[in-house]
Amino acid sequence: MFNLEVSHKTNSIQQIRYVCAIAAMHSASAIPGVIPIVHCGPGCADKQFMNLAFYNGFQGGGYGGGAVVPSTNSRELDVVFGGENRLRELIKASIKILDADLFVVLTGCISDLVGDDVGSIVREFQDQGVSIVYAETGGFKGNNFTGHELVVRAIIDQYVGDYDGPKKQGSVNVWSLLPYHNTFWRGDLTEIKRILEGIGLTVNILFGQESKGVAEWRDIPKAQFNLVLSPWLGLQTAKHLEDKYGQPFLHVPVIPIGGKETSAFLRKVTHFAELDIAKAEVFIKEEEKQYYHYLEGFSDFYAEYWWGLPAKFAVIGDSGYNLALTKFLVNQLGIIPGKQIITENPPEEYRAAIRKQYQTIAEDVFTDVEFEEDSYAIHQKIRQTNFGHKPPIVFGTTWERDLAKELKGAIVEVGFPASYEVVLSRSYIGYRGALTLLEKIYTTTVGASA
Repeated sequence: MFNLEVSHKTNSIQQIRYVCAIAAMHSASAIPGVIPIVHCGPGCADKQFMNLAFYNGFQGGGYGGGAVVPSTNSRELDVVFGGENRLRELIKASIKILDADLFVVLTGCISDLVGDDVGSIVREFQDQGVSIVYAETGGFKGNNFTGHELVVRAIIDQYVGDYDGPKKQGSVNVWSLLPYHNTFWRGDLTEIKRILEGIGLTVNILFGQESKGVAEWRDIPKAQFNLVLSPWLGLQTAKHLEDKYGQPFLHVPVIPIGGKETSAFLRKVTHFAELDIAKAEVFIKEEEKQYYHYLEGFSDFYAEYWWGLPAKFAVIGDSGYNLALTKFLVNQLGIIPGKQIITENPPEEYRAAIRKQYQTIAEDVFTDVEFEEDSYAIHQKIRQTNFGHKPPIVFGTTWERDLAKELKGAIVEVGFPASYEVVLSRSYIGYRGALTLLEKIYTTTVGASA
């Protein structure tokens, strides 16, 4: 696994928790029928795959990712004389050999620094009727969150194009979790689509196996509205779609986990989309009935074993899961927040709004959140936190495993990198995902105390 361990005295980052912008090739391959093409140095694509899709839940590459991704593997010759011809040859070969509904060309540091005119090369193929777009994703542009927004924008502007037709009432485009970076994105998006359809919406989930691929992306301009379900990721896209297609958007910063939060979320969407309230309530009541039925059985364990369960927790990870987990743990389980650290380096303009969410975790509970990328600094902050007389439970990554042992606490890996988890379709959000999360939390704590 990629592990950048540099002394903290150099102002470098130890044990990185994101990858560079070109890793948005995973955002492309997360769309069924889409294959990325990367114009970068040798090994770049493989490193992104091994870090993000392999040693992070062992998710695999899928149809268009992993070992499938064509790469120019730019050489010294391409740095001196430019790599445009090499890219042109690669695109020709890829079109001939690979079956894709859409190709997405992503650039790396070398081609962006050299100044290869990737746009003009891609336009040559676009003029021939090839479904292909490009995004400049050199590492200095930012991390994979930035790259994701660039790829999404490229597909919308270069492939979906203009539209001034009617909107379909009761339809929504969902912008939420970052594919592959979020270890549980596949199961989570499946649950999001399921519950939104349950209240009467037609859902363009856009990524993952529940998506209809490029046909769904073509339908983006026809949707009644856009739903941004995250603290900040997707807001830039929603604002662009508002300008481009006149679509309103609903921003829900807290990804719902559990009955209370999920029901509130669905009622908010129902009101915004002007759906049939009675129909939505029937679905919500049925879901709550099942959820609380299982929770009733769990309560026997919780009441009997309370003395052996952690009283405080820490969450270390990207803002989407960090905020969602904090809300759930406080409101559903009554655990006290110890330390919350956000690691994906959100843009400065969104940080005040994110901090504000932690001030209203519950009616009588608030906490502060910190933004930190360096694991050395993160672990020092956790060591200095007062967790009381009981060992804490840490919701983090593989990087926190030794720290949890040091604190004699339990560790639940909930984000990148999660190299001690094998994840197929697991979800931790919504009604059903919350039950799975409860199983994971308390199986882990019981095991840790044995």
